[in-house]
Amino acid sequence: MNSAVPSYKKIWHITYPIVLTLIAQNVINVTDTAFLGRVGEVELGASALAGIFYIAIFMLGYGFSTGTQIMIARRNGEKEYEQVGKIFDQSNYFLAGLALLVFSIIYFFGTPMLSLIVSSKNILGASEVYLQTRVFGVLFAFGNLGFRALLVGITQTKALGYSAIVMAITNVILDYIFIFGHFGMPAMGIGGAAMASVFAEFSALVFFIIYTLVKLDRSQYPIFQFPSIDFKIIGKTLELSVYVMAQYFISILTWFTFFAFIEQMGERSLAISNIVRSIYMVLMIPVMALSTATNTLVSNAIGAGHKGDVIKIINRLVFIGVLIALPIMASMVFLPETMVSIYTNSEELIQQTIPSIYTISGAVILFAVGFIAFSGVSGTANTKTALFIEIITLGIYISYVYWATKIMQYPVHIAWTSEYVYMVFLALFSYIYLLSGRWKKKEI
Repeated sequence: MNSAVPSYKKIWHITYPIVLTLIAQNVINVTDTAFLGRVGEVELGASALAGIFYIAIFMLGYGFSTGTQIMIARRNGEKEYEQVGKIFDQSNYFLAGLALLVFSIIYFFGTPMLSLIVSSKNILGASEVYLQTRVFGVLFAFGNLGFRALLVGITQTKALGYSAIVMAITNVILDYIFIFGHFGMPAMGIGGAAMASVFAEFSALVFFIIYTLVKLDRSQYPIFQFPSIDFKIIGKTLELSVYVMAQYFISILTWFTFFAFIEQMGERSLAISNIVRSIYMVLMIPVMALSTATNTLVSNAIGAGHKGDVIKIINRLVFIGVLIALPIMASMVFLPETMVSIYTNSEELIQQTIPSIYTISGAVILFAVGFIAFSGVSGTANTKTALFIEIITLGIYISYVYWATKIMQYPVHIAWTSEYVYMVFLALFSYIYLLSGRWKKKEI
């Protein structure tokens, strides 16, 4: 039997469109942060808190789509292409219903939930303005998740790159128009940033629909059949996805808790952390793309009967991730001022942010190891185990954050050392499980 370990060329072929997609998503974040940094520190901090709160709820859909992606990849590896189409169609039914539920939660309860945590009335008011518009993006974003699961699952990721370009261009142009008020539009500030993001997500959905109608071989992958609801398929996908949904939700909720602790340190500390978060996420895009590819490559290999190659596949991806992370770390060490100045004109804010950039720079290596190994666990379809690993790791992480910010009251750049704690334990627990071989008994 031939080895299923992918060549570096194949890994690149699958990964680079995902990189472009993540770039588009982060172009939205960077553009919003950079523009709002020139509106005011309150708006800058509020967009961080409200944005992460939005993402925490959104991750319920993202988690389901990840489970869908793993299911599609497994059936694709088994060459059961008709099942791929059925899983896609049924998953979209579920995502549509979930989108309406998430929309209702954020629209009606978002601000009251934030008010329980946020101490600054200025931050809370700006967050409410952002959320009341941003929430409409859920209705389009969940549709995008279905297409993403399909295209990554069958390793036809090129379309993700095209959609990324459409999404990024739409957001940058509309941010400029809506935030500052150009071409006859009123200056909407933080509300304009939210509106631009909604239109960007809508543009991506339109692109995906047109692309799959024109380019995808629907005789091989019979999608858009609009069958009646099949609760068996949805239930099977949900059985796999529910743990991923919980895992992502808890993960982002913990990330939100981190920012809530930072917010209580002051509006300046929150503004600093939003800039650091944006830089960190942008620079780690290639590694996050590799972790997404890991899900598909592992699941496809198992579906094709190559369980013995799984550890080799993960190790190869970790190796690539570390190689990519090394120059990223160097850029953070040697060019911090250049990076921060993208987000603000304030020299004082720039100088106060640089220590946090130095702190986070060393975590990028651990990020590559931890995230990719953890994605390998999810790719084996042992999502319940992945959730268990995440809960233990996040428990350790949030305990450290509480100790650093509330008990010791360290400055913000010391609080960011929590990333080292998270990544070390995520990598450790993931590899312990993978090397145990227990995942080989899982069938989906």
